Amino acid sequence: MVSGGMTCVKYVLFVFNLIFAVSGIAILVTGAIVQNFYSNYTDFIHGKFFVGPVLLIVVGVVVFVVAFFGCCGAVKENHCMIMTFAGFLLVLFGLELAGGITGYVLQDDVESMLQTALNKSMSKYSYNKEVTKSWDIMQHDLTCCGTNGAEDWFNVYYKNHTLPDTCCPNASPCEYSNKDHYVDGCLSLLEDKVKHYALLLGGVGIGVAFIQLIGVIFACCLAKSIRKEYETV
Repeated sequence: MVSGGMTCVKYVLFVFNLIFAVSGIAILVTGAIVQNFYSNYTDFIHGKFFVGPVLLIVVGVVVFVVAFFGCCGAVKENHCMIMTFAGFLLVLFGLELAGGITGYVLQDDVESMLQTALNKSMSKYSYNKEVTKSWDIMQHDLTCCGTNGAEDWFNVYYKNHTLPDTCCPNASPCEYSNKDHYVDGCLSLLEDKVKHYALLLGGVGIGVAFIQLIGVIFACCLAKSIRKEYETV
């Protein structure tokens, strides 16, 4: 049995694992929310942007297994299980840190990526089902029209001053002369959304990663104490 201050460390580590399990749910939900948003715009967003949310989803699932090792190791005072727990925490720390940093770094590429993707995809509207679906979802959800404004459609496909139906909330067919059409362009609105989710990934990933460092410290202290107890016996 561990004694003195190490008994306190044991129970603090146990409580930490309960918090750790909750953080796993937070990581999983955050990754799923961002992944769901990105999946609606696969024609506009590069594949590298999907690495962060997928990584957090995987980490969130693994967290439950790691929390199990930590709880069992702390309660049973099992040196091997606690060191396994500490090892898992270090691995997860690295993965979450990588996912978080990726979210921050990718912000610099958002504007140029979206500008190129939106301009190229406009000419495929109504010809390519996936592109049409992505544009319709974006214009409907973000209440926008065109890349920088409704006029962008005139040079691409709608030469008779008609617009995609998703540019007008209450009119069909949607015509430029109808002042009910959305005024804002989609580029700036989508850019803000993508950057927001990139920051969310970065904040959650890095924040939880550093919280786990506390768990590594507690686990190592408890494991060291247990080992000393066994050597004394």
